[in-house]
Amino acid sequence: MSEETGATEMLGNGQDNLPQVALIAQYVKDLSFENPSAPGIYQAPEQPQIDVQFNIGSQLAGEDVYEVALKIEIKATQGELTSYVVDLVYAGLFGIRNVPEEHIPVFLFAEAPRLLFPFARRVAADAIRDGNFPSLVLEPIDFGALYMQQAQQQQELAETQPAGEA
Repeated sequence: MSEETGATEMLGNGQDNLPQVALIAQYVKDLSFENPSAPGIYQAPEQPQIDVQFNIGSQLAGEDVYEVALKIEIKATQGELTSYVVDLVYAGLFGIRNVPEEHIPVFLFAEAPRLLFPFARRVAADAIRDGNFPSLVLEPIDFGALYMQQAQQQQELAETQPAGEA
């Protein structure tokens, strides 16, 4: 019985002080599919060379609400011809409450993109397939490791700069 009382006392009179994170909505913010070499590209004999680039952005969208945008750029070429170009911005709104300030960037740039990625991957694959090209299934990405690597690079850069420069 004392355990139940402890939990009630911790929240105290309807106060909400536990850390909370919630996915409020996810959506395609921008999608572009270009097939600039059609119809000739469908007769090109070589396999396409595919280049995939990612970018993650975040902004405050309201009180305790952040928008995280996962931008994916895919370009496929066959020789001198561009097979297709996909530009996708897939975003999500995340409610974050009672989370220590130093933990918010880790969530926004590592965990949130991990949650959005499977849906963004499907949108990109469907656009490519609908353009009459073989489906492209993007491999999973370790956004946590990428975040840690980038944070380490920024820390090393800050340590190498003289104190007066910024």
